[in-house]
Amino acid sequence: QVQLVESGGGLVQPGGSLRLSCAASGIFFAIYTMNWYRQAPGKQRELVAGITSGGSSNYADSLKGRFTISRDNAKNTVYLQMNSLKPDDTAVYYCNAAGGVINYWGQGTQVTVSS
Repeated sequence: QVQLVESGGGLVQPGGSLRLSCAASGIFFAIYTMNWYRQAPGKQRELVAGITSGGSSNYADSLKGRFTISRDNAKNTVYLQMNSLKPDDTAVYYCNAAGGVINYWGQGTQVTVSS
């Protein structure tokens, strides 16, 4: 069974930081491009960041400099370090594994940035 399990979300004050984790099982993790998406109420899902099997990363322009994606293939885990958080970052964050044939999705973790 393929599973992507996100963790690390929660409530944080503006300017604070969170580190999200996504643990994968049931796939050959090292060959997948891994992505983080988010979806806020009333908005469409958007790509936050991605990292290839070779370690190349990309980010949404508005998030570059605040968010960092990384992966640990030995742990089958991808991370999203989020700094200087703003209320507009409030959303459900989803982990995605992009293969050549099929994509896998986690159930999401809620991030709420509020004073």
